[in-house]
Amino acid sequence: MSDPPAPGTSRPLTERANFLLSQLGFHVAQTFAARLAPLGITPHHFGLLMHLDRAEGGTQQQLADAVGVHRKVMVGLIDDLEQRGLVERRRHPADRRAHALYLTAAARDLLPRARAVADRHEEELLAVLGPGERDQLLAALQRLAEHSGNPPGAHPGLRLATRTAHGSAAPPA
Repeated sequence: MSDPPAPGTSRPLTERANFLLSQLGFHVAQTFAARLAPLGITPHHFGLLMHLDRAEGGTQQQLADAVGVHRKVMVGLIDDLEQRGLVERRRHPADRRAHALYLTAAARDLLPRARAVADRHEEELLAVLGPGERDQLLAALQRLAEHSGNPPGAHPGLRLATRTAHGSAAPPA
């Protein structure tokens, strides 16, 4: 690997990791959203449902902490999933003030199909790479994501892309 260029050096965008990651991220986000649309969900819904699938019965606050969003934002997100018939709030057995979150039967039916969409999307994206290159890319991306300061498995766009059920802008986390 070559030495990094000196700061301020003129180089094409195609030699800038920040540009390439942004360009690719935009493309991946747009195509993933388009592929999930026939299922009636967005990438944000998919991410929340995936988290809930692994931590069902947890509270809204626990989910908010896991994905790095403000608790008030989480209320709106869960309201949306509940209105779509994908999540159910129940009184938490140990805390009367809290709600426990559970996937509905509709969500359990939807998740395998959404995972298949995500798997096909990833496979097509990485088709140009060999198995060793895929492993290296994944390891490098995991290190970069860890260094970013975001909670593992949490997308920072979730904080910005949501609105409450009343249409007002969500507070920042």
